[in-house]
Amino acid sequence: QLPLVDSGGGLVQPGGSLRLSCVGSGFNLEGYTAAWFRQAPGKEREGVSCVSGRGDMTDYVDTVKGRFTISRQKNTVFLQMDNLKPVDTAVYFCAADWRAYRSICSMLPRYGFWGQGNQITVSS
Repeated sequence: QLPLVDSGGGLVQPGGSLRLSCVGSGFNLEGYTAAWFRQAPGKEREGVSCVSGRGDMTDYVDTVKGRFTISRQKNTVFLQMDNLKPVDTAVYFCAADWRAYRSICSMLPRYGFWGQGNQITVSS
């Protein structure tokens, strides 16, 4: 059983919206630095967004700025995705780790806990 459970994927038309959720399985995700990654077929895993343990810093890859919003509430980390485009099609993973500095985050894939991944397909 993976330590993180992510959900919310699916099929959506271009311009549509989806929201991904990530919760800790067997532990409280509150305070953990968290991030979302995605991997499209034939491509490397890419950092999409991250949020610090305290929730006071967020970051986004340039291609999703203005369209995606990461947030957290207690044991759950969310990724709200608006104005989705076909290039956003990928498997999305959440990741988390306990960091000493809880007011920064990183989109490098150096996280200890991962979710199982959710397929998001943007197509008309």
